[in-house]
Amino acid sequence: MIKYELIIYWSEEDRAFIVEVPELPGCMADGESYEQAVANIKTVIEQWIETARELGKPIPEPKGKLMYA
Repeated sequence: MIKYELIIYWSEEDRAFIVEVPELPGCMADGESYEQAVANIKTVIEQWIETARELGKPIPEPKGKLMYA
């Protein structure tokens, strides 16, 4: 399950959906469909976290939904 915020948008230039994970620097994926882009980012997030662990880098905790008073 993805707990990180995802930003998903259509890129006319790339002719693909782009997914960015703001809490994980440089973590991005794309796909020909919205669903494919989300499926691809799941793999990229897992790889990002695995690489960070191997390098001894901190792994940001998902912030979740922001609540305003």
